[in-house]
Amino acid sequence: MPRPFRTFAMLGAIAAIALASACAHNTLPPSIPIPVDAELSMRLAPAARTLDSAIAAGAAPGAVLAVSLGGLHFEHSIGKLAVDDPRPPDGRTLYDMASLTKVVALTTLAMMAVDEGKIALDSPVVHYLPEFARGSGEKSRVIVRDLLLHDSGLPPDPVPPLWKHPGSRHDALLEALAANLDTVPGARMVYSDLGAITLATILERAYGTRIDALFAERVATPLGFTRMRYLPPREWRAEIASTEIEQVPGRPTTALRGDVHDENAWRLEGVSGHAGLFSDADDLLRFGEWVLAGSLGRTVVGPLQPPAEFTTWSVRQNQPEGSSRALGWDTPSENSSAGSYTSARSFGHTGYTGTSIWIDPTRDIVIVLLTNRVNPTRDTPKFGMVRAVVADAVIRSLFPDATVVPR
Repeated sequence: MPRPFRTFAMLGAIAAIALASACAHNTLPPSIPIPVDAELSMRLAPAARTLDSAIAAGAAPGAVLAVSLGGLHFEHSIGKLAVDDPRPPDGRTLYDMASLTKVVALTTLAMMAVDEGKIALDSPVVHYLPEFARGSGEKSRVIVRDLLLHDSGLPPDPVPPLWKHPGSRHDALLEALAANLDTVPGARMVYSDLGAITLATILERAYGTRIDALFAERVATPLGFTRMRYLPPREWRAEIASTEIEQVPGRPTTALRGDVHDENAWRLEGVSGHAGLFSDADDLLRFGEWVLAGSLGRTVVGPLQPPAEFTTWSVRQNQPEGSSRALGWDTPSENSSAGSYTSARSFGHTGYTGTSIWIDPTRDIVIVLLTNRVNPTRDTPKFGMVRAVVADAVIRSLFPDATVVPR
């Protein structure tokens, strides 16, 4: 059994003790650093230099690159926590995950809900949320699977934006659920935060608890994650990379640090299925190893086995035809952040703040890149294809004979 999958039981026990102590004092819990392999670090030196060049060119204030290859680990950090904070990041620095929330929290919890019979992929959304029937379009035809494939017909975002809604979180969610469809369900892939918000509401209704508490109880704590969570306390903020100086009424007039960057998630009290999660590179890499085990049908030693659904959910569904989407996850496509050399079996996701994770079961590799490219503003033209360039550098450094994979 590969080495990372023997460690989850130990990590879970250590994390439970650390987290209990930290919660009692509301302090940042100690991280369990990943063991870095010296030989792997030497092999990945060219990839590290590629990232260094991107940060030096102004792509983002700072970045952390973490890689797992067959259970061996590499980690490299560069830059600073913010344009006005010269402290360097490391594998324990927390970053706003943005849309990585969709795969790390939402998709994982949806798999568990399907496995436990709480929801079914082909059941209509209105079966779980009768209020979803409001609004125009054939909403009664939208099924749970459509929300994961982004082909529900829902628009990309709530209109008007939820951050303009004056009421409670509950009222804002009701408004979101009443959205009109833009297209017929199943006809076209349109990446939709609104679909993720809807699926999170289904899960909250099914389990009777908010998604942040559900994620902590069902995923983060059993896997031993001490720094991956929603709503990081204010006491943690010194170790969080800053994001944007927002222009939204009611938000801080300084760069956000520990408050979710996404405005609609902020309106939902920082807790949603489309955004809201924070993590360091160490915990995210461990999550990737756990997912990798699931995608290969492996078992792990620990209190939480990867859902069996990972073997099928992480594969491109080709629904609608030509879409790159798996269930919740994405797969490599032309000009995607996966680069040109990851295998066709790879799957991953990105986050608007400058984050990404790509998992390649064919090569037994996980690639995590965390940046705060939106600091101090989301207008960062130099970021461009940094994620893809770094992914290419990682694969080429480790597999010199790798060739471009047709997308």
